[in-house]
This record gives sequence, C-alpha cells and structure tokens, in this order.
Amino acid sequence: MRKPLILLFCALLVLPLSGATPTARPEEIGLSSERLKRVHELVQRHLDAGSFSGAVTLIARNGRIGHFEAHGLMDIDSREPMRKDALFRIMSMTKPVVGVAILMLVEEGKVRLNDPVSRFIPQFKNLKVAVAQPASAGGASGAGQQGEPAAPRFYAVPAEGEITIKDLLTHTSGLVSGTISNSEARKPDVRLKDKESNADYIPRLGGLPLEFQPGSRWAYSAQAGFDTLVLVAEVASGQKFDQFARQRIFGPLGMKDTYFYTSDDSFKPRIASRYNRSEKGLTKVTTEANFMNGAFLSGGGGLFTTAEDYLQFGLMLLNGGQVNGTRLLGPRTVEVMRSMHIPDTLPGRPRGEGYGLSVRVVNDPVQRGTLLSTGTFGWSGAYGT
Repeated sequence: MRKPLILLFCALLVLPLSGATPTARPEEIGLSSERLKRVHELVQRHLDAGSFSGAVTLIARNGRIGHFEAHGLMDIDSREPMRKDALFRIMSMTKPVVGVAILMLVEEGKVRLNDPVSRFIPQFKNLKVAVAQPASAGGASGAGQQGEPAAPRFYAVPAEGEITIKDLLTHTSGLVSGTISNSEARKPDVRLKDKESNADYIPRLGGLPLEFQPGSRWAYSAQAGFDTLVLVAEVASGQKFDQFARQRIFGPLGMKDTYFYTSDDSFKPRIASRYNRSEKGLTKVTTEANFMNGAFLSGGGGLFTTAEDYLQFGLMLLNGGQVNGTRLLGPRTVEVMRSMHIPDTLPGRPRGEGYGLSVRVVNDPVQRGTLLSTGTFGWSGAYGT
C-alpha cells in the first residue's frame, strides 16, 4: 500500500508551497474528505491557543495532492492571510537535502560513507575527545561572562578513530553535540564571523574536542555536523553547495522557490513572519540566526522553501529517487538512506525509532508511541516545520 506524504509548515516558526503536482478529490486517492476536516480543526485549535500565527498543511498520496490548505496569518501586525506559496525557514529540514547531495556524490564515486572527514578537510585529523571532570574535581571553571553559563571542566584524550562521513550523516560523530563541545564552539576564536563561508569557518571545528568517542552514542549535532557535510560536498564536487543544490536537486525537481539566499526582492513579501511564544502572547522575531550571514551555507538549517516545493523533494524519496521522470538517486541508494543505520538501542536514541542517513526511521510504532507506520522516515525543523 502506498503511504501518504504529509507536510505541515507552521508560522511560529512557520512554513511553505510551490510546484505543479496534480491534485485530486480525496476519495480518488484513498483519503476521506470528512476526516481531512480534522486537519483544519487541529490547526485552528493551535491558532486559538496562540501556538503559532499561521500554517500551511499538505497531504499527497500516490503522487497527487488530496489536501492543501493555508490557515491563519502570514503576519499578525498586517493581518495578511497565510498563503499557500508562503516561504518558510525550514531549519533542520535542510539536513535531508544535504544527505541527498552527499549520496549523489557517493553514487559518483567521489565520496564514500566510510571516508574519514579529514580526506576532505585536513584539520579534522587527529581529533581529541572531551572527558568531563566530576564535580569533586571542580566541575566548572567558574561563572561565565555577561551571564553566560560557566564553562564545564574537562580533559581531552585522543579519538579512537577518525570521524567519517557516515558519522556526520547519522549524528554519531560527537562534533558539537553536547555540553562541552557546544561550550567550546561558543568561544570567540571559534565562532562563525560575519561574511565567513563554510571553507573559512568549518576547519576551525577540527580544533574542538568531540563530545564522545565517534560511533559510541547518538547525539544531535544541530548545526556543525551538516554544515561540515556542506564543505565536504563542495570539496568533492568542486562547486559551491548552493550552486550544486540548485543545478542538481532544486532545478531538476522544479523547486523554484527553494534557496539559501536570494537577491530577488519578489520573494520577500512571501516570507512568513516568525514568532516566539511569551507570557504576552506571540512576539515577532526580527533578527536572523547568526549563520544567516549572507555567505555561510548552513546544511544544518539554512534553507527557505514552500510546502509544495518540499513536496517534490519528498515525493522523489518516496518514489525511490525519482519523480515525474527525473531521477536523482538510484532506488538502492534511497533504500540505504532510509534504512536503520543507528539502532534504537544505541545510547541517545528513543526506543522504537532508529536513524538512517540524515533521517529518523520509525521501526516500532508501539514502543515509539506514535501512529506513524513502520518504515516512516523524515525529519523536522526547529521553527515549526
């Protein structure tokens, strides 16, 4: 049985749409018009509760859209209604796009999953691993500056092996993945600076201690792991990653509204405003994250897109690497991508949900406590997508 592809983009932290996927009456593709009303009812409850300002929801099955609806507002101040082609910052839903790019390069023989990262970024050789000192040994180095938390105390030991491309794809590298490594990454001489590119910044991460021995546990590398994979892709392909993604992924799939940065001012009115929840209700966010500096291409969370654009990407994966006659990956490669490389028994993973190459994989819905089917795979974004 074909599984439906479901997309939800919320504007709290908001979401998008943009292609030419055929539509159908729900009943024509095995869905229920009556039960689909629950989607709007659910979103409306969140709108009434002030969870977010607006959303776009989309459900497709067998390659056709059976539900596509805009809810709420693009912007609270202007009262502009949400639009189906709204642009959203999809944050970590960028990661599977990077995963596909790496797997395309694997198919071409330019990258191997077991390659050490140092093959592409020499500064990642001879890494160290942080070992936290117990509280009795001092615990922390004292109060931080300007209200920052105290830096944890640790000593470093040699890594037992180099981190690999697969380690980065599966969040088992230990690269900026916990208390110690995050603290070290915030130091002024490490932080990403204005107008720095991946090639400028990422090599500095090679001087940081890993949070744990590579492969010994799962811990989410929110930015660094996939930002590093962007540089790997650039070195292996000889192209800037935004050019590679546009020519090799977005263009072929017809994802005309997906980008890291754009000089096209016509996109700006379509960007859904972003809000944080507070005691006073939703508070508009007017600043961008530090990695949105105009030069850095964040594989961890830098893309803007629409719901319908991302649908094309999702359909490509659901269909074994191709959609509408356009093939990006071979079926076996997609099967490997969505296979459970990291079992749910590895420390850090919840029972019932393993991890593939850039995507979570549900292996036991009962243990996971979800109604999703076994084999469901994907990822979500911190801003509500």
